[in-house]
Amino acid sequence: MSNAQPITGCRPDDIAPHVFLCGDPARVERIASSWSDAREVCNVREYRIVTGECEGLRVSAASTGIGAPSTAILVEELAKLGAHTLLRIGNSGGLAPRLELGDLVVTTGAVRDDGTSRSYVVPEYPATADHRLVGALLDAARVQGHPAHAGVTWSLDAFYARNAVLDEGGVMRSMSVDGYWPSHFEARIRDMREAGVLNCEMESGVLLTLAGLFGLSAGCICVVSDRTPWAGPAEIDLDRNMEACIAVATQAMGSVASGAGDQ
Repeated sequence: MSNAQPITGCRPDDIAPHVFLCGDPARVERIASSWSDAREVCNVREYRIVTGECEGLRVSAASTGIGAPSTAILVEELAKLGAHTLLRIGNSGGLAPRLELGDLVVTTGAVRDDGTSRSYVVPEYPATADHRLVGALLDAARVQGHPAHAGVTWSLDAFYARNAVLDEGGVMRSMSVDGYWPSHFEARIRDMREAGVLNCEMESGVLLTLAGLFGLSAGCICVVSDRTPWAGPAEIDLDRNMEACIAVATQAMGSVASGAGDQ
């Protein structure tokens, strides 16, 4: 009987124990660009996976697609194939006023405002990052000279409904069809900012939740590629400092794998 996973089709030899995650399949190639013996082991739907060797460490890079449901599917299949350390490299919207476009945010824990993680466990269960990965990411950012902040990330569903755009008068307006936006959506953004939440994205909540449930090590580092609420098309840059984000994550993964992050 085949031991291939039902969605990705991957088998145990296809996946390394240490895996970089990203939303965009195109980013997989960027993450793996300097690896040796790199081979594509999956290219199905939103999932693209490359496995190779980085400075003596066998690693994989895998795309999750956008949002919690597709991320959960991939994490399930990676874990079943022996992956034990997962590090997300992503984009995010900055909530904290002090954040600048291109800054890096290292997630210490996530507000689980998604439906998928609640399908697994009660909402009171915490979504926390592995402390070794958090420390290694901050150390790598400092050594490489990149601005990085550590704190809580708002992990949400419904990209358009939960985000807002600022009009010329500085008033938050809906990004959804026909301006659909219940009043509590605006309050939610204000509440997250008031609570000191640094940034928002769509995958860290389910990733960190499943890592806790399955006994995995997981972390998340994101570029601040825009601000929430959105100031318009001129205020989004998905690529600014992404190479730095990848470099920091690569160094951190190597550090943790070598035991340098153990305490």
